[in-house]
Amino acid sequence: MPSHTAIIRARDLRRSASPPEIRLWGFLRTLRPEGHHFRRQAPFRGYFLDFVCFADRLVIEVDGASHGFEARAAQDAVRDRVLADEGFETLRFLAVEVLENLEGVALVVRERLG
Repeated sequence: MPSHTAIIRARDLRRSASPPEIRLWGFLRTLRPEGHHFRRQAPFRGYFLDFVCFADRLVIEVDGASHGFEARAAQDAVRDRVLADEGFETLRFLAVEVLENLEGVALVVRERLG
């Protein structure tokens, strides 16, 4: 169970979602009737997952410009390994990609979900 502090932080992250996160969330919510329930900014193992479907073991991250820097990319790789060890697959999309090509992003997500 996440700590009270983690729950408060997750709520703050949801309230301050970026435009790409809001746009992707709109798409992910349409998958609920198909049995794919995503959560936003879910605390898990010390991380806040942008979007996660626990049933499908799928994490989706929206990466801003800072993720292109070597130090941040290394942190992301560690996080992805931790999640993989827990049985999750992580899909990463650039924020600009979500804004300019949501259809392509949606196709990748749907292909992964089967």
